[in-house]
Amino acid sequence: QLQLVESGGGLVQPGGSLRLSCAASGFSLDYYAIAWFHRAPGKEREGVSCTSRLGSSPSYADSVKGRFTISRDTAKNTVYLQMNDLKPEDTGVYFCARGPAGAAMSPWEYDYWGQGTQVTVSS
Repeated sequence: QLQLVESGGGLVQPGGSLRLSCAASGFSLDYYAIAWFHRAPGKEREGVSCTSRLGSSPSYADSVKGRFTISRDTAKNTVYLQMNDLKPEDTGVYFCARGPAGAAMSPWEYDYWGQGTQVTVSS
């Protein structure tokens, strides 16, 4: 059964860090792009970062460049999002999703989604 399961969310103070995980089952990450999306309260999902199987450099939204890092662990079939220097505006639900190799960060390119993990940045 094809599945994406996110974990690692939580409550953190501004300036803190979290590492989100996206564990895939039922398919190999090697053949797909995986992206992280952020849905802030009352807003639509927005792309945060994506990594493509093509080996090209990962992409990041301007709002997270220099703070977030996406990575893959092929052996664990898992994608991570290291989030540093978190800000209150990073609060929301983070989803990982699977798309075709070479996909960018548009939600409509992605066909399978995880259930999301909540990140709250607050003092």
